[in-house]
Amino acid sequence: MAMIRNRSRHRLVALSLILPFVAIFALVFAYPVVEVVRMSFTNAPLIGGGEWVGFANFERLFSDRLFYTSLKNNGYFVLLTVVPTTALALVIALAISRLSGRMQALAMVLFFTPYVLPVSVVTQIWSWMLDFQFGVLQPAIEAVTGKRVPVFKNPFWVMPSVAVVTIWWTNGFNVLLFIAGLRNIPEELYEAAKLDGATRGQLFLRVTWPLLWPVTALVLTLQLILQLKIFDQIYLLSEGGPFNSSYVLLLMVYREAFQLNNGGYAAAISLVLFLLIVVISILQFQVLRIGGKK
Repeated sequence: MAMIRNRSRHRLVALSLILPFVAIFALVFAYPVVEVVRMSFTNAPLIGGGEWVGFANFERLFSDRLFYTSLKNNGYFVLLTVVPTTALALVIALAISRLSGRMQALAMVLFFTPYVLPVSVVTQIWSWMLDFQFGVLQPAIEAVTGKRVPVFKNPFWVMPSVAVVTIWWTNGFNVLLFIAGLRNIPEELYEAAKLDGATRGQLFLRVTWPLLWPVTALVLTLQLILQLKIFDQIYLLSEGGPFNSSYVLLLMVYREAFQLNNGGYAAAISLVLFLLIVVISILQFQVLRIGGKK
């Protein structure tokens, strides 16, 4: 009987610890996901009920030229950011790892500081630096192109410019991940490789890179998810223009939901984006996992 009472008490304690998390998870994640799925099959406004329309929203979406434009821009932005920011973070982390003491701490602070800034401050800083008339970076652009360029109003320059802003803003976190991975590599491996006559390049290719691959795969996966969800920088810097050259899927969701009050259609776009992120992330993770085993 005492054993049964102890088991019951342990179960009650376990339930009391689990239930708050389950309740919060159901409230802030599970219920909204179910509601988005339900709304995507209706013509509901943003707030309020609506009539069941089946797959009409998805048929409209897949015949909408703006959807394909947004999808192309999302893919272009991923190409501009995911691999470049990962490679840059790795190079910076390798450089910082060669420093020591206060110099290393100062370098880490300098590279991580932009990450703690809110997106409104980041976009304001870069809007000022790239301003067509008074931007401090316009002389450098003029030296390369021969003229000043309104980068956020130029179809060719807008997405690369937003990509530069995004990399500058978010790369500090990736640098920290790589530094943590580098510190977990045993120093004895480097010493043994040096005794065998390994060069600096061989040390990186044979020791550092294989052991750092799990961190690299993590950074690539996180960056892919984050950049597919790009919205803030686009909205604040270009609002999707010019001529929809920086229009992305979440901007389309915002427009349909909050400006046109088409909650059902916006839910359908959100659901497609969610499934797209899940499928691409799983595929990328599997490819990286297989690559790490070779």
